Amino acid sequence: MTQFAWRVTGTSPMHVRTVLMDHGVTRTFLKQVKFHGGVVTLDGREVRVIAMAQPGQTVGLQLPPEPANANVATSYEPLEILYEDPHFLVVNKPAGMASVPSHLYPDDTLANRVKGHLTAIQAPSTVTHIVTRLDRETSGAVLFAKHHFAHSILDKQLKLGQLDKRYIAVAAGPVTPRQFTVTLPIGREPGSFIKRAVRPDGRQAKTAFRVVARSHTASLLAVKLYTGRTHQIRVHSAALGHPLLGDWLYGTQTNPWIHRQALHCARLSFYQPFEQRWITCYAPLPDDMARVIQREILDEPK
Repeated sequence: MTQFAWRVTGTSPMHVRTVLMDHGVTRTFLKQVKFHGGVVTLDGREVRVIAMAQPGQTVGLQLPPEPANANVATSYEPLEILYEDPHFLVVNKPAGMASVPSHLYPDDTLANRVKGHLTAIQAPSTVTHIVTRLDRETSGAVLFAKHHFAHSILDKQLKLGQLDKRYIAVAAGPVTPRQFTVTLPIGREPGSFIKRAVRPDGRQAKTAFRVVARSHTASLLAVKLYTGRTHQIRVHSAALGHPLLGDWLYGTQTNPWIHRQALHCARLSFYQPFEQRWITCYAPLPDDMARVIQREILDEPK
């Protein structure tokens, strides 16, 4: 069982619930603790969350058990780990690998490999809590939580815009101006299950672009996501008239240097509350991204 303990500070008594929420336990997660076998304690004695805690006492939290998901196969294929601690895991997803299983990719997705890793290290839970996802043909850093308390903490960071994801992309043509932000709503393309489009009835989406370098044929972009809509960078780039190179869904797949959308999650930052510090992970640029940058931008006359 995964357990946590926090000493009550200050000079006044407070509800146990307040102590827990001050340490990132949400109301939703408290319900999971209450109804699924978790335990809340005060100085080692099981209590309800409305109990009063005095300064100097210790509030404990034992997480509910997490039954293994038999529907997620275990894969022991290689996994490139960028960061790991008892609560969080960041891995580098290669292009061409799905983030989670589906009927098309049931056995060897990133989640399957993470389950294999958790099994191999005998982690308390082998449930794969994926926090950030990437399209199958997008490479780069992906964040997992190792238990559902850690997942709820990261979900809150996502909603508050504190979880920071930075991408490198290569778009068709010379993009101008050098720095700008796109705020165009995104929804499903009519008649398509996969494709998205800018739509007035879509969900709010915000993307910041910065042109790092450009040539007559392409632009190297640094991209920051403020929201996490499906295909957001790809849709916003295409809406500007500069689809990503190699993107068959929103542009053309005819680029000779890269055979998928030129998009890579290069940096991911999140707050690690148990150690009270920020974690920043960098995913190395894959060979095909380096090649298309070299051929389309660096080797082209400006």
